[in-house]
Amino acid sequence: MNYALVGGFVLVLGAVLIAGALWLASGGAWQKKYGYYLAIEDESVAGLNLNAPVKYNGVDVGKVRNIELDHTNPNRVNLLFAIEEGIPIKEDTIAVLKTQGLTGIAYVELSGGAMTSAPLQATPGSQYPVIRTKPSLSARLENVLSNVLTKLDSTANNINAILSVENQTALKNTLADLATVARTLAARKDTIDAGLRNGARTLENTAQATAQMGDVVDRIGRGADAVQKMGNEVAKAGASAGTTLDAVGADARRFSVETLPELERLLSELSTLSSSLRRLSEQTTRDPRGLLFGRQPAPPGPGEKGATP
Repeated sequence: MNYALVGGFVLVLGAVLIAGALWLASGGAWQKKYGYYLAIEDESVAGLNLNAPVKYNGVDVGKVRNIELDHTNPNRVNLLFAIEEGIPIKEDTIAVLKTQGLTGIAYVELSGGAMTSAPLQATPGSQYPVIRTKPSLSARLENVLSNVLTKLDSTANNINAILSVENQTALKNTLADLATVARTLAARKDTIDAGLRNGARTLENTAQATAQMGDVVDRIGRGADAVQKMGNEVAKAGASAGTTLDAVGADARRFSVETLPELERLLSELSTLSSSLRRLSEQTTRDPRGLLFGRQPAPPGPGEKGATP
C-alpha cells in the first residue's frame, strides 16, 4: 500500500515538472514578449551569429534571430531581430554592427530615436518593420584605407613617371644650365652690384620727383578751382545778359508795334515837304520876282481865249 502511494506521488510530481517546463517553453507568465524587426546590411556580417545581442545604447534589448542573404541581391544580408516589446523603436532608429573587446564578438547596436519621431511601422507589403542601417566602423575604415591606398598607388605611378629616364636626363641638363647661370652671375657680380646701386639712385630720384609733383598737383588743383569759379561767374553773367536781352526784346517789340507807324507817316510828310521846297527853290531861281510879287500868270498862246490879234 505504501509503495503504491510513493509511486503515485512520483508520477504526479513528474507530470507537474513536465507541464511546467512545457508552459515555460510556450511563453509563461515570466517569459518576455518580443517584437520582430528587419535590418538590411550592405556589408559583410562576419563574426555575427544567431542569438547575438541586440543593444540599445549599450543595453541588451533583444537577440538576432535569423541571418540570411537577400535572394534578389546577394550583396545584401537580411537580419531579423527579436526586440523586447516596449522598447521605443522609432523611424530614425539606426542599426550598426559592432565588435566587443579583443575577442571580435559581433553584436548589433541601436541608436537614435528622437522623442518627436514616430514609432517604426511595417510598410504595406512588408512582413516586418525595417530598421535603417549605416556602415560599421570597420567598413568605414576599410573604405578610407582603400581610398588612401588608391591615392598612394596613383602617387607612386606619377613619381615613377617623373623619375623616368627622359625626365632624369632633362633634370640633369636643367641643373647644368643652372650651374652655368650661377657661374655667369658670379663673374658679373661687380656689374650687377653697380646696376643695383644705379637702380637704387633712380628710385630715390623718382621718389623726390614724386614728392615735388605733389606741390605741382596742388597748384593745378587750385588753378582748376579758380577756372571753375570763373566759369560759374561767366554762367551768372550769361544768365543776367539773357535777362537783359529778354527785356530789350520786349522794348523792341513794343517800339516796332507803336512807334514805327508814326515814324513812317512822319517820313512821308517830310518827303512831301522836301519836294515842295525843291520846287519852290527851282521857281525862285528861274523868277526871283515871284518871291516878292507873286507868280505872274503866263500869257495866253496864239489862238487861246483873250489873246490879242
